[in-house]
Amino acid sequence: MKTNRIEAFSDGVLAIIITIMVLGLQIPREGTFTALLPLIPVFLSYVLSFVYVGIYWNNHHHMLHVTSKVSGAILWSNLHLLFWLSLIPFSTGWMGQNHFEKAPTAFYGVILLMCALAYLILQLAIIRHQGSDSILKKAVGRDIKGKFSLAAYTIAVALAWIAPAISQALYVIVAVVWLVPDKRIEGRFMA
Repeated sequence: MKTNRIEAFSDGVLAIIITIMVLGLQIPREGTFTALLPLIPVFLSYVLSFVYVGIYWNNHHHMLHVTSKVSGAILWSNLHLLFWLSLIPFSTGWMGQNHFEKAPTAFYGVILLMCALAYLILQLAIIRHQGSDSILKKAVGRDIKGKFSLAAYTIAVALAWIAPAISQALYVIVAVVWLVPDKRIEGRFMA
């Protein structure tokens, strides 16, 4: 089976996730800029989550471009990833509405950790299906960014109970690390 259906379905789900997040932003009843001030935490959590969804969309796109065929394991792994990504709007809203309190901050980190694990599972399913000579296997290499992300999320979840601000800083740092263009797959694909 080719990858076009899994790509189209995933793109649709990710578009819906972003739509749900933006619909979660409440419009103030007052027509003043000061009416926006209470919405700053909600808006900041939205921006961070939008960036994360964009990062996943980008990397998912690149990963599927170097995938020639999909298997049942790849389809289920992709659904597993989409499940965890679909929880981002809920965790985003909870964290923003509660001004980055401990439990919502920890929960947000758990969702990010599960998204990262699900992405890793999908990546491994593709590599297993395509073989150790696959472009993806060569491009991923030792996957330092992936391992760093998993470690950072784990630490951030634990720290959320002590210092939520540090957890939030770790979430931002991981996003910035992934915002830096990742040439691993693109470089191999164009070669």
